[in-house]
Amino acid sequence: MGDSLFSKVWKKHTVRELPTGQTQLFIGLHLIHEVTSPQAFQMLRERNLEVLYPKRTVATVDHIVPTKNQQRPFSDELAEKMMQELEKNAREFGIQLFDVKNYRQGIVHIIGPELGLTQPGMTIACGDSHTSTHGAFGTIALGIGTSQIRDVLASQCLAVARLKVRKLNITGSLGKGVYAKDVILIIMRQLGVKGGIGYAYEYAGEVIEKMSMEERMTICNMSIEGGARAGYVNPDQTTFDYIKGKEFAPQGAAWDKAVAYWKSIASDPDAAYDDVVEVKGSKIKPMVTWGITPGQAITIEETIPKPGDFPVDERPNIELALRHMQFRGGEPIRGKKIDVAFIGSCTNSRISDLREAARIFRGRKIASSVKAIVVPGSQLVKRQAEKEGLGKIFIAAGCEWRKAGCSMCLAMNPDKLSGAQICASSSNRNFIGRQGSPRGRTLLMSPAMVAAAAIEGKVADVRDYL
Repeated sequence: MGDSLFSKVWKKHTVRELPTGQTQLFIGLHLIHEVTSPQAFQMLRERNLEVLYPKRTVATVDHIVPTKNQQRPFSDELAEKMMQELEKNAREFGIQLFDVKNYRQGIVHIIGPELGLTQPGMTIACGDSHTSTHGAFGTIALGIGTSQIRDVLASQCLAVARLKVRKLNITGSLGKGVYAKDVILIIMRQLGVKGGIGYAYEYAGEVIEKMSMEERMTICNMSIEGGARAGYVNPDQTTFDYIKGKEFAPQGAAWDKAVAYWKSIASDPDAAYDDVVEVKGSKIKPMVTWGITPGQAITIEETIPKPGDFPVDERPNIELALRHMQFRGGEPIRGKKIDVAFIGSCTNSRISDLREAARIFRGRKIASSVKAIVVPGSQLVKRQAEKEGLGKIFIAAGCEWRKAGCSMCLAMNPDKLSGAQICASSSNRNFIGRQGSPRGRTLLMSPAMVAAAAIEGKVADVRDYL
């Protein structure tokens, strides 16, 4: 039997097997931001340690960065302190930092790919759960905690248990108004939010092969929401074309050598997997979450489920979700009123996401009852969107066009829900309190679906606008 990409990359980065049964895994690229790194640097100081390979670590600012007014000092004292700590740590340890004055700044999982830092065959670590995004390029990309950030800074290695691999074949083609976000939401619904525990997901099949890199990133981004530690796509010509010419991509003879390596680490045709799941692309429809986990999702045509539709042991969580969302089983999801529309996050704030949203907004106005904000994932995305006139379309529709940052995805910044507001969101998590209010309610959907909801003031079917 042949090897999967996961097996090949794991072997190439294995330093040794540890007595615990874990692997000491060398990390090729370490990405850090202002929220999870300060304590790790303090741990280094307490142990009188240096950063072993500072050029393998890149820092940016995204989580706590305001997207409306970025004048320093920030109005939030804690946010300003976090920024100052990252700036100090980067200077002291010789780490490259992309701050708000740098055109490379943006959400960590947006800038890695768009700058060419993310490349096939790598191992990548970041103190953020959605690091799996980078797997779209054929990497093993792992979200890590603060103590592990310390370990990578000090040793460039992680102690991590080897994962099993599940291959997900998305066959056929997608219908009108169906996007990458809908694909990953149907996978979450089918396999559950714990179905991937102990696994890396390999996404394959005709649907994935036809996708752009930005669509693949959306798929891989939410692998973690299904319990998987990582998700990836085998590199192909689409991958190479995306990377070529990027700022940190190989050049000249080094490019040819890199592509040869990237091709070699793709999964073999006869690779062995621990599990294989098939999903028919033609059966997927626009999706909306109705509950408090990404797996609690239905198509725009379906009604909200009732507790009795689930096994007995799952019913308490279903009842909790319905109470929090103030929904009743049997009601249609279509037509549910919204208060806020958010287009952004590391899941869906790339230029292609903004183009699709602008396509819906063009020549239309948002409902008077809705506050809509559009937040580009990076300064480069913002620059490109404005070059194409997308910013003007958003503003003309009544949306707020913001600066780059994580924004309302996790509300560690001024962008928050208030009270029991309900938000149509292109982000990745609909957990209770995720968007800043303990009573706030989140409906996850594609950027185009968010745009349609903003226009109608309620959950709508984007296919009516295409």
